[in-house]
Amino acid sequence: MEVNNANAFYHLAGFYEDGVMGMPLDFAKANELYLRAGELGCAEAYYNLGNSYLNGEGVEVDKKKAKHYWELAAMNGDVFARHNLGCDELEAGNIGRAMKHFILAARARHKKSLDNVKVGFKNGLVTKDEYANTLRAYQYQQDEMKSDSRDKARAHINDGVISV
Repeated sequence: MEVNNANAFYHLAGFYEDGVMGMPLDFAKANELYLRAGELGCAEAYYNLGNSYLNGEGVEVDKKKAKHYWELAAMNGDVFARHNLGCDELEAGNIGRAMKHFILAARARHKKSLDNVKVGFKNGLVTKDEYANTLRAYQYQQDEMKSDSRDKARAHINDGVISV
């Protein structure tokens, strides 16, 4: 933390949020640390801060601030924040904007967003080309995560315990 490591701030915030690792449960402190981590470039921290504003954890419920922090997280590559922005736009009746967020998140391997794009396609809100391109990008990302090493590691897992 002394060298302004975003991940250090992020993890310490999580300890306060969960009240673990010797830290007291303190949402306000967690949010303070998430903000600092976000300022240092941690997209997930901004995502969590947005969720805090949505749920009123350590702060007053404020949907505008939640959206603001999700936007910052999404701009830094957080797909969960991108999905939440899609949900927020859908709730506001901005279907086109919602579908754009879902398409971006789906192309980055977010399954729920892909499901929403599929629904959008079935309802004529997403073109055939957009849906096909999104499916291809989603599949490409899935394939990129596959490897022999991962398959071997998965094969050694038995009831949540890794065999040696």
